Amino acid sequence: MDMRQLLDSMENTIKLQGRARAERRAREAEQEQKEFKEKLMRIAAGQNDADLTELEGMARKIKGAKAAAQRDQLIALLGK
Repeated sequence: MDMRQLLDSMENTIKLQGRARAERRAREAEQEQKEFKEKLMRIAAGQNDADLTELEGMARKIKGAKAAAQRDQLIALLGK
């Protein structure tokens, strides 16, 4: 294996790792959103201030996770 093949192999490995990380973040964001919706339904059934505060925190976390997943996907597209 010459140096060029080694560099190409390393580059492909890094790209695959980035894609895998982006896909994992997207799955995690989807799961968090699902949990958020379930909790929202429970809160709607019985108003509780503590639950509302927790719900607001979850909403911020989901927003951040979605933004990170989108950023990772854009970086992967630009790296092609």
